[in-house]
Amino acid sequence: MQWTVVVPVKPLARAKSRLSDTADEAVRPDLALAFALDTVAAALSCAAVADVAVVTDDPRAGRELAALGAAIVAGEPGGGLNAALTHAATAVRASRPESPVAALNADLPALRPAELARVLNAAAEFPRSFLPDAAAIGTTLLAAAPGRALGPAFGVDSRRAHRASGAVELRLDAVDSVRQDVDTGEDLRAALALGAGPRTAAAAARLLTAGQ
Repeated sequence: MQWTVVVPVKPLARAKSRLSDTADEAVRPDLALAFALDTVAAALSCAAVADVAVVTDDPRAGRELAALGAAIVAGEPGGGLNAALTHAATAVRASRPESPVAALNADLPALRPAELARVLNAAAEFPRSFLPDAAAIGTTLLAAAPGRALGPAFGVDSRRAHRASGAVELRLDAVDSVRQDVDTGEDLRAALALGAGPRTAAAAARLLTAGQ
């Protein structure tokens, strides 16, 4: 089974505010874009992924992610993350109605294609399923089988919300790169230790150099 992966990308100017402990507001947009580029590049390289659709209204992010090979879906104004994901899933299924769809966080810069394939192959066994993040509070991936609504419930304590919605929690070992999202400086250090992608590694190196 091959999946359509939907990746939401916020306007870069507003992204990653919790990284203020590590990067100032002049640097955070570049970091957020680097995270998204490495995430999408890894997803596009995954054997279980047919295509990637990025839902964003940010022109710069849209241009650079499209250059990698992602399709760009404009978000619905003012609807928030879950509305944007629902809109994007509907849009991609208009052309591929029998495709399974997975929403994937855009801040997984250490993402490894083989680990993502393990998660998606496990998700194929269930109508809806999700993978909790490294902190075991949030969600980094939500999957829906063909014909099933995605039903995203991202936000505060989304692990609990997705479980309450009836989605099956995927309990997998050795998929750390799919769990390690980046919200804080500590998260960024953990992603770098796992082996972040080249764009994130370069952006982090510039950040460290600037801080010296």
